[in-house]
Parts: sequence; structure tokens; C-alpha cells
Amino acid sequence: MEYNTYKAINAERSGRILTLTMNRPKHLNAIDEILHEELSRIFYDVAADNKTDVVVLTGAGSVFCAGGDLDWLNRMHGDPDAFAKTVWEGKRIINSLLDIEQPVIARLPGHAIGLGCTLALFCDIIYATKMTKIGDPHVSVGLVAGDGGAVIWPQLIGYPRAKEYLMTGDLLSADHASDIGLINYAVSDDQLDDVVYGMAERLAGGATNAIKWTKSSINIGLKQVANSVLDAAFNFEAMSQMTEDHKIATEAFLAKEKPKFTGR
Repeated sequence: MEYNTYKAINAERSGRILTLTMNRPKHLNAIDEILHEELSRIFYDVAADNKTDVVVLTGAGSVFCAGGDLDWLNRMHGDPDAFAKTVWEGKRIINSLLDIEQPVIARLPGHAIGLGCTLALFCDIIYATKMTKIGDPHVSVGLVAGDGGAVIWPQLIGYPRAKEYLMTGDLLSADHASDIGLINYAVSDDQLDDVVYGMAERLAGGATNAIKWTKSSINIGLKQVANSVLDAAFNFEAMSQMTEDHKIATEAFLAKEKPKFTGR
């Protein structure tokens, strides 16, 4: 399997371990239309890659992913065709992460926000540096947390906490996220690669079929939840994308101002 056609994702192989790096460091690896489309197919390609037993997903530079690119979101406002394409791709991203048999380890060198947070939480093992902030502030830009957050947060930390963090958009420290079970480990910067690739090597050196099929068995229940929630959640997000509040929020953030929501 060759990955050189990808523009916004770098793929680097070391033995049976494949590292995928979201590569927009000047934009804090924020997801634009190119990266979003590529994320919707990369895990399907890796699933068919018989040279890969373990995947590490990370971001270039000091940030994992800052979420959706606000310029892109602003351009999509009021364009149902563009958002319909984004919804279709979004479902593929989540389903591909649930379907891929190879273990996927999230390596968070820094903040994982919005869709970036969702990507991390749908991985199988999540390591973050202690300075990392994690959260899903969709509501802060007038959007429903519909791209997977409504699925995965309650499964990891329960419904009361999930509602608190998704309805407020508050960010968590990596230490707190680890304490409540949202991620696996918070480590120092200089430990990150050792623990991530130590686990990757351990899994790659294990009984890979047993590991893959154990993951697949565990994900059966999660896939059932995702299938029952994603359509409605994405539809609600599509509706919120058409609201005045969403436009107000994206324009305010681009202007570095605080949004003044109208409730419309």
C-alpha cells in the first residue's frame, strides 16, 4: 500500500508500525476540506494494508489537532451541498476507525480539540503530554457535537460528565482526562515517544490476529451505539450549521472577539 497521494497526511513505516501524521502545523493541524476528505479514506486504506499491524495517529509539531478550520467552516455556512459532503465524510471517518482491525494508538503532543478530540477518543489507546488540553467545544461555535462526540464521550466517562463537557465545551487537562478515563495516560513530553512506540512495538510483536480480533469484538457494542446515534447527531449538526449563531461564532472567532449569541 502506497500513501504518497495524500497531501495533508504523512505516512511513515517502521517495521510493522505505520505512523500517520496530520500535517498542517502552521494551522495547528486544523482540519480543512482536504484533510477531512483524506481522513475519510486513510483508515480504509490502512485496513487493507497487509504490511501494517499497528497504527500511530499523531499531529505535526506541538499540537495533535485544533479541530475544524474556522475559515473552512465559515465558507460552508448556508451551503447545504458542502455540508452534506462533510457529513458523509464524517460518518466514514468514525466508521473507518471502528472498523479497522489494526490497533490505533493516539499520540497527542499537544491539544486535541473538537473533531481532533473525537479522532483521538475513537483510537484504541490514547497517550497525551501533561500540557495537552482535550475538549469538544462545538457549542462554542454554535454547532452540535455531532461528528462523534455524542457517541464516544458517554461511553468513556458516563452520561452526566459527557453532558457537562459537551454542553459547555470546557477543556480538560490531560491529567484530569486520564483520571476520569477519557484517555489512557498523561505523560511528560520526553516520555511520549517511549511510551507510544513501546506499546506499538509490544502490540506489533504480539499475537497480531488475536489482538486485532479482540479489538473487533470489543468494538461490536460501540459500533451498535454509533449506528444508532450518528445519523441523528450529524443531522442536528447540519441544522445547527445553518443557524445565525454559528455564523456569529465563526466570524467572532476569526476576528478574535467573543461571540454574542442570539439563540437563532
